[in-house]
Amino acid sequence: MKRTTVFVPVLKTTAEVRDAIKSDVPEDVSQPGKIYLYGKYIFLNELGKGVHIIDNSNPAAPVNKAFIHIPGNEDIAVKGNILYADCFTDLMAIDISNPEAVKLQSFVHNIFPERQYIFGYDMGANNVVTKWEARDTVMEIEVADGQGIWRNGNFYSPYYYVTDNMMYLASSFNGAKSDAVTMPNGKGGSMARFALMNNYLYTVSWSKLNVVNVTNSSAPEWNKTVDLANWGIETIFPFKEKLFIGSQMGMYIYDVSNPEAPVKQGTFEHVRTCDPVIADDDYAYVTLHAGTRCGENFNQLDVVDIKNLDAPQHVKTYPLTNPHGLSKDGNLLFICDGEDGLKVFNASNVTSIQQLAKIDMAPTYDVICYNGIAIVSAKDGLYQYDYSNSSNIRLLSKIVLKQQ
Repeated sequence: MKRTTVFVPVLKTTAEVRDAIKSDVPEDVSQPGKIYLYGKYIFLNELGKGVHIIDNSNPAAPVNKAFIHIPGNEDIAVKGNILYADCFTDLMAIDISNPEAVKLQSFVHNIFPERQYIFGYDMGANNVVTKWEARDTVMEIEVADGQGIWRNGNFYSPYYYVTDNMMYLASSFNGAKSDAVTMPNGKGGSMARFALMNNYLYTVSWSKLNVVNVTNSSAPEWNKTVDLANWGIETIFPFKEKLFIGSQMGMYIYDVSNPEAPVKQGTFEHVRTCDPVIADDDYAYVTLHAGTRCGENFNQLDVVDIKNLDAPQHVKTYPLTNPHGLSKDGNLLFICDGEDGLKVFNASNVTSIQQLAKIDMAPTYDVICYNGIAIVSAKDGLYQYDYSNSSNIRLLSKIVLKQQ
């Protein structure tokens, strides 16, 4: 018998969550997630909370215009005046014609069912877990160290236990209190799980690809879900009627020339590690990084020949520090290399990629290059760099993160 402080899930109804979607005055950026460009705006996800709308008419002086509260939000995409955003298990279509007074137009319920299961707890059809709350009560439970619990076909780790049809999050069974658990990270970045192509929105989750018809942008129709027959799916990158899907096990290429019927066309497998992927006409660029749940200890860039999409071929591997997001403009390849900052390469010859610049900064996460401007999300802020002269890349602006 060991003593442990427990956390319990805080539930809200799906109706209460939808009612919370609204515009507000600009807020400080504190936990940035994914970035998305559309027109003059940068849409910056505040992990689990919503979206910052930033007017980037002048990249040297961006203006934080408004904040859209979207509980449980992680991914975004924009078509016209409609913002698509995940909200826990649902997909929301939000009219952003007036960023300071947005309106929820419609929603697709339970399109992300995997998010119904937070640490094995089934939230049911009408409720969502919005956070985990510490309880002062200290309970006596009997769980062997290093062992888990099987219940109704689900396995719970030794840090969780179930009683009275409720799952509790416990500490590490050493008597110490654990940290609270937070809810689970135009043109999107390479870390995106949403991709717009023509009149379709494609979204990926752990093992699925959703196909959503957005011809009527304010009323998306969920057409189908494709089983990718692989697990650990993490990112999606659209390019010329192809979807390049990054997973913990490799890169998968799907043909969407028939947009409602994606067909797997090619596969490039690698060691088990996390990876985003981008592509151009001839090559795909895949970054692999260690230090995550994906396991393995590889930090590298893989270049893959995709001229024959049915049989992608590995070209070369380049060692890196801890690469994450990447973007390419012409022959310039930008890579967020974690603690090693932002790196810029000449990729005109894929068998001899040369580093042109290294910008020392806080750990970097994702980058989008567009019209000579590189927008970079990092641990301490959102940066913009002018790379119109690749031999003199200069900082234009920075939105500083709120100190926690």
